This record gives sequence, C-alpha cells and structure tokens, in this order.
Amino acid sequence: MSENPDLPRVPLPWIARPGARAWRCAPAPVEVRAFHTALPDYAPTPLTELPELAEELRLGRVLVKDESSRLGLPAFKALGASWAVHRALAGARGPVTLVTATDGNHGLAVARTARLLGHRAHVLVPRGVRPGAVAAIASEGAQVTEVPGTYDEAVRRAAEVAEEPGAVLVQDTAWPGYERIPGWIVEGYSTLCAEVDEQLGAREPDLVVVPVGVGSLAQAVVTHYRSRPSGHAPALLSVEPEAAACVLESLTRGEATSIRTGDTDMAGLNCGTPSTLAWPHLDAGLDAAVAVRDTDSARAATRLAELGVRAGPCGAAPLAGLRAALTGPGADERRTALGLGPASVVVLLSTEGGDARPEPADPS
Repeated sequence: MSENPDLPRVPLPWIARPGARAWRCAPAPVEVRAFHTALPDYAPTPLTELPELAEELRLGRVLVKDESSRLGLPAFKALGASWAVHRALAGARGPVTLVTATDGNHGLAVARTARLLGHRAHVLVPRGVRPGAVAAIASEGAQVTEVPGTYDEAVRRAAEVAEEPGAVLVQDTAWPGYERIPGWIVEGYSTLCAEVDEQLGAREPDLVVVPVGVGSLAQAVVTHYRSRPSGHAPALLSVEPEAAACVLESLTRGEATSIRTGDTDMAGLNCGTPSTLAWPHLDAGLDAAVAVRDTDSARAATRLAELGVRAGPCGAAPLAGLRAALTGPGADERRTALGLGPASVVVLLSTEGGDARPEPADPS
C-alpha cells in the first residue's frame, strides 16, 4: 500500500473504468439472508421511487434504498455487525468484549449487538465524530474512548485494545492478517442487495450508486452484481467526500493508497485507507468513482427530505454523486461511460438516516 503525503488529498473528482461490467466473482453465502430474516426486528427497508428526481436527471426511474431504520438503528451497519458477531462468537462461552473503531454507525451497531447478546463493548472514536453519535453509542452501555486522531489511528488503537484477554475485534475494514471478521461484515451487507432484487422484481437496475468509506459496503455491492454468470450487469458508481477520497485516489493510481483526510460532514465516509479485503473487488468491479463536497451532500439531503426520504450526509452522498456525474461540463461523456439513457433505472443506496435516532429496540 503506497502513501505520498506530498500529493493533494483529491487529485481528480471523477474516474471512469471501462470493462468493469465484464468482471465476475463468487457470490455471498445464501445463509446470510436466512439469518437476518430470523432476527426479531427484521423487516426489509423501503425502496422508494422518486419520479421527480428521474425527471430532473433525465432518467427512466430513480429509486432510493432507505436505510434510515434498520433493525432498530438509523443505518445499514447492523446487517454486517450482527452476522459477523454471530460467526465470530459461535461456540464462545461466557461474555466477551467486542472492540471496534468507528465514525459512528458501525460502532453503534456493534454496541447494540453486544448489549442484546449480553456482552460488553468498547468503541473507539476519532476526532470529529458528532457528540450525538458518541452519546448514542454510550447509551447502549458501551465504553467509549475518544482518540485524538483520524479514523485510521482509531482503528490502530482498537486493534491494540483487542489484544487484551477476552476481547474480540469486530472491525469493518481489513488489513494483512485481519480479514476474516471484516469478510463476515461484508457478507452481512448482502441482505441489502438481495432486498433490492426482490423489490425491483424482474427489472434489473442500470446503475447502482454506493457511498464509500473503506469500501466494505461497496465490496458487497460489487460482489452481488458481479457474481451473476451472465445477463444484464449494472454500472456501479462509488461516491466519497472530497476530503477523504481514498478509493478514488487508489483507482487513479492503480494501487491501494493511503491519503491524508480532512474534515467532512460525511463523517462515516471519512476514511483514508481502503480495506485490503475490499480493494481487489473495487479495483476490478467499479465502473466509476466520484468525489463530492459537503455542500453537495447537504443539498442532496435537503432535496431527499422534500421528497419524503430522511437521509444524513452519508446517506445523501449517492444523490450528490449522481448529480455530479450527470450535470455540468462533461456530463454527456459521463452519462455514456455509465451506460445511461432516458429509460435507465438507477438505485441510490441511502445508508443512514438524519440526526433523529429511533427508540432503542426491546432487548427481550
């Protein structure tokens, strides 16, 4: 993994990569969906059609997968955390401490999972995480440690804490020597994609837009749509903050690359290093990547709210990325690169709700 601190944080706002739709990989395990459907609070999240956006962007249909309430939490992360903890603690005796670093929603999901299963949680957060997110994690009974550094530094510290007896690291990014549990987290996200299939019916999407931090959700999306042996393959577009576009930088350089990150309202995407597990899938299977500003995400969140979809800054990033790709100078070329026309179907993955937090689930 290379790092060049003299480079600007975001060298390019957009990159297109011909040939990604032809790449194929193995699918996620089928038992993941069965596990989730057996959970007491499970219900598919909505796939909401927004014809106003389709008209604005000259598309056939635009739909938003609304993850503002998933298993009693305001983001999709509970899918990965629940499955990974289920796998990691199979056969475990007695309580353990689940350890993780987070920009917010993953740590909340790990803390909730620990509480429901009668385990402890220790969650480390980097600087810049909203006080409300920290309070939400603490309200689940977790020990919260604030790290005076970046997300990557919080991850390094969490790995050290997890070396203590009785601790298990449940991290949603991978590095050499730590890939099994992150792999289970990625598998857990496959339920979201399976729901989209069922909700769309026979009509496949032409483009799926996914927000990216370290790339674990994007890996799940690539795996889902690139594991089909033949037939229609949608274009896949990743969206990151300009202040933390490590995947865009890596795709541009042709190798997994660490960057310096800045401040961004898209806190859950403020990551400087792609997951080593995700990177090969992103490198081979993403059609394009784009970086957006906080103001773009804020405008997208406002527009979604007007249309009845509650999205936080990370959840609104896919709409901001789609707008960036399909408007302004060079839009026709980007539209062509994504294979989009006036009848195309686009799915936006809105991964988190706004600041309002649902009531805690009944632990019984």
